[in-house]
Amino acid sequence: MIPARFRSPSLLSCLAVACLLPVACRQQAPVPVEPPPKTVVASGSEDAGAVSSDAKPAVPTQAEVLKGTDWPTLRLVSGDAWIDCDVAGAPPPGTVAIMPVLLPQAAVAPSPGGDAAAVALGVSDAVATPVSPPAPAPAPVADEASDEAGPGDAASGGTEQDVADSGIADGPFDTPRPLVDLGFEDVQAAMAPCRERGSMRLRYEGKISGDFTALVQRTAAMADRMDIPTRILDIDSTGGRVEDAMPAGDAIAGSRWTIRVRADSICHSACVLVLAAGDDREIAGKVGIHRMVRVGSQATTRAELSQELREVYGEIKEYLERNGASVAVADLMMTVPNRSLRLLDDSELREYGLSGANAVQDDLDRIILARKCGDEFVKRRDAFLRAYARQCRVDGGQDAIDACALSLGAEYGFPDEHCAADGPLAKLRRAGGISASAAATATAAAAGEAAAPTTGGTAGRGG
Repeated sequence: MIPARFRSPSLLSCLAVACLLPVACRQQAPVPVEPPPKTVVASGSEDAGAVSSDAKPAVPTQAEVLKGTDWPTLRLVSGDAWIDCDVAGAPPPGTVAIMPVLLPQAAVAPSPGGDAAAVALGVSDAVATPVSPPAPAPAPVADEASDEAGPGDAASGGTEQDVADSGIADGPFDTPRPLVDLGFEDVQAAMAPCRERGSMRLRYEGKISGDFTALVQRTAAMADRMDIPTRILDIDSTGGRVEDAMPAGDAIAGSRWTIRVRADSICHSACVLVLAAGDDREIAGKVGIHRMVRVGSQATTRAELSQELREVYGEIKEYLERNGASVAVADLMMTVPNRSLRLLDDSELREYGLSGANAVQDDLDRIILARKCGDEFVKRRDAFLRAYARQCRVDGGQDAIDACALSLGAEYGFPDEHCAADGPLAKLRRAGGISASAAATATAAAAGEAAAPTTGGTAGRGG
């Protein structure tokens, strides 16, 4: 019998239910969630493995040749390429913005699954998933003597009246220009609109091959000629020849590229070697590795095949090491059959040095910056950037970000009157972290402060 002190409606009710429905009072264990598999079956013949052979890759075009205008004739056949002038906040290639003041609301047709307002602002689903680039009319060839694009050409997408009549916004919503022939005038015409913006995006979908290496070399050479500092490679590739991937990566490493793998894109097999070379890597899609397929192999035993591959893997390890990636990537490749694909998660990409800032380039930049502006400048810059990452949140809007950055700039002594162009505010401006007006205000204030007589100095200044 239950003592009186334990008799209560809630306790008795629970006991009654427990007797009648024993299962109902038992806590059900949560169903375990299986993590996605790391090794998957390759999707098809194109993913059957990176290719290696004794055939030597095409000799890269010498830099001295690319400084002139008589470039060797070459046509891109291993994939498709487009050029546009990517800027901070711009949507993917092919996305356009409708100008509401010029276009009646009834004429704005919402895309499936989206609304007209989102399309008008350029923030529809197309921003997350790039649409296939349209085939615009061939861009006129800019004057070779000036390298300038005139009014009404690809730089503006047409005349001012054409823009008003079509409702297609100018500015960062840049129409991608297909690039097939890689002659001097073709590359010049495709990239001429990007000169003023100082930013160029090369979008490539296809195999890693010798003509891809030439594509990177030539666009980089034209960016140097036009003084376009920001270069972005937006890649979608199942891989290709490792002997072509490494010189392509070396060309990228020597010319300051950011590499992107979008959510609807992949970078598999030999493409990972290209990814390793970027100054910065922005990855939303799938990155995967596996063994090479040795084309033309005469091996009849494992030992013979290993001997054939040993030299190639040695070159891959040396390549990864000089580009700041882990040589463990090459070791992992050896263990994954070429009919499978080992997908790398975010933590592995960071661990292997395949995402974010390139460690080797970051070290080199710090050495050069310290030599130019002083060690104290570099320490203040690093402290500023750490504080900015902690305190300046994007959810407050651009005005709040600008105010936060300027406040931190005053605290840490930026802009620095001796190295203003190399300071963190200038870097954030180029990356789109703060607005141009805020950066200009800070620079003007620093210039006025440097010119005005002072009695007590400014804390944190120097270098």
